[in-house]
Amino acid sequence: MKKVAKFEKVSLKQFMSDWISTFGNKPSDTITEIYSDIKLPQRATKGSAGYDFFSPIDFTLRPNCTIKIPTGIRCNMEPDWVLSCYPRSGLGFKYRLQLNNTVGIIDSDYYDSDNEGHIFMKLTNDTNEAKILKIGKGDGIAQGIFMEYGVTYDDNACDIRNGGFGSTGK
Repeated sequence: MKKVAKFEKVSLKQFMSDWISTFGNKPSDTITEIYSDIKLPQRATKGSAGYDFFSPIDFTLRPNCTIKIPTGIRCNMEPDWVLSCYPRSGLGFKYRLQLNNTVGIIDSDYYDSDNEGHIFMKLTNDTNEAKILKIGKGDGIAQGIFMEYGVTYDDNACDIRNGGFGSTGK
């Protein structure tokens, strides 16, 4: 197996800023406690392709509702690799849990962005059966799979990323 990446936490300062902008102002000791308990993504078995991302908090997601979660995670990966993120398959099967961008694409140069490459998960409970999804702190919510990619022979991309969602749009 190729070793191509390393998961890390974003800085506490970045996490606090993103947490407050997502959920509003909370006592800093509460956010610090959430940050200290963040689990880095990991594979469940040696045959697993996906690295499980874990929820930093308890939450309930009612049908057709959405939550945006700052994971506190960033990923330093080799060039020519991408981290593709999907809902955990069991949650997708049982609740039709979806990532709002369908597949999260984390590019290798996202690591150096202004937001430290902070990975967010925006989840929607898209159930057709009125099922309420309850997630506990530390439960798996998504999975990331590393994939190598190629470029065209005439590729000439030379811009440098400096941001998150939509930062490369012209």
